[in-house]
Amino acid sequence: MRILLADSGRAMRGGQWQTFYLLRELGRRGEEVRILAEKDGDLLRRARAEGLDAGPIGPGALWRWSKWADITHVQDARSHSLGCLLARSPLVVSRRVAFPPGRGPLSRWKYSRAKHYIAVSKYARAVLEHAGVAHERISVVHDGVPSPEVVPSWADRPLPFVAMRTGDPMKGDDLIAEAAALAGVEITWSDRIDEDLPRARVFVYVSRSEGLGSAALLAMANGTALIASRAGGLEEVVDSGRTGLLVENRPADIAGAMSRLAHDARFSQSLAAAGPPEVRRRFSLASMARATLIVYRKVIG
Repeated sequence: MRILLADSGRAMRGGQWQTFYLLRELGRRGEEVRILAEKDGDLLRRARAEGLDAGPIGPGALWRWSKWADITHVQDARSHSLGCLLARSPLVVSRRVAFPPGRGPLSRWKYSRAKHYIAVSKYARAVLEHAGVAHERISVVHDGVPSPEVVPSWADRPLPFVAMRTGDPMKGDDLIAEAAALAGVEITWSDRIDEDLPRARVFVYVSRSEGLGSAALLAMANGTALIASRAGGLEEVVDSGRTGLLVENRPADIAGAMSRLAHDARFSQSLAAAGPPEVRRRFSLASMARATLIVYRKVIG
């Protein structure tokens, strides 16, 4: 199968990592796959550094390469718009966010054009359905994340609490900071969670709106105890009390979870230990790629 992926994100955020993982996994499975990505962006540089078939995104490139492809799979809002206008093969759209599509005529036209949607969670699918996208045009494919071959010892980790520095108002940096002050714990704010999660005992992931939460999956894969918001698709990821703790987006509730994990090492370790097998079972890169290929085959018949 010839597959064109398109993603216009400039930085390597959660969605771009998922696009990269999909590109690599499809290639490993013997599919012919090419990605179009932002000319000066991290995704294009990373894909080329690994010798993957990649080029800069733009109207001409998308029109030309979509004629070559059996499937055009777009990953973000801008590539969705380009695909609606220019794709010459069946258009599949990934939907990773939890907020609803617009209600105006342009948005309704845009969301009528795709052949099929891949929603990152049941929650994201429900948002699309509420906006008028037919149930049969949506499939749920959860994110996948890599699992380390060896999970570092939880007890030997030097960082008690880690949170991701985002600057995104829909995330909960402010809530985490207030909760940490209430609980009397120190937060390490990370710009590179892929490097810091194996060194962390607890990862705090607070979000006001969440399609799924691939950073939470990455924490679980690395054997890091998880505190996460009871919001959106995170409720599909975390089995509260077994693979993490779900909390309401209130400083007092977040602080209570922090205090519990800070003072109950046995419970914290039990959460951390449950994460890696759960990710391997439900959220592996292989399962994500397999499920995506099933959607492609369904679309092209």
